[in-house]
Amino acid sequence: MASAGVAPVQASERALQESQRAAVAKMVSSARMRAGAKWFYWIAGLSLINSLVVITGGNFHFVIGLGVTSVVDAMAKRAGELGGVLDFVVNGFLAGAVALFGYFAVQGQKWAFLVGMGLYALDGVLCFGARDFLSAGFHAYALFAIYRGYQAAN
Repeated sequence: MASAGVAPVQASERALQESQRAAVAKMVSSARMRAGAKWFYWIAGLSLINSLVVITGGNFHFVIGLGVTSVVDAMAKRAGELGGVLDFVVNGFLAGAVALFGYFAVQGQKWAFLVGMGLYALDGVLCFGARDFLSAGFHAYALFAIYRGYQAAN
């Protein structure tokens, strides 16, 4: 009779442990997904900073930002006085689009990860074609980090 009372307690403890493990795994997966998605915010923010540096006459850039903003920056310099405003508007739109991918990716939307990664990969090809190998390498690393977030969203 003593053994009959022990088995249900052990079974309920096992069930509790299993549910705790599942909860921890879900939290870890959610944190990994958000960490991958937040890369989009970094890319957007650093791209805007890169544009501000160019507009104000600086000569450095963050390698993790968008490469296409460098193209817009170069074209804006040729446009004269209005170029700075156009530069900030166009690059603000591009950075806003990337931040929007981040917003939806943080919510677990897989399409945002996929579209954002695809566009950022194309941007990395642009950097590679411009022989900015350091930026292209950082693009690859950022894509890897974002992909890990996408995997966790599954």
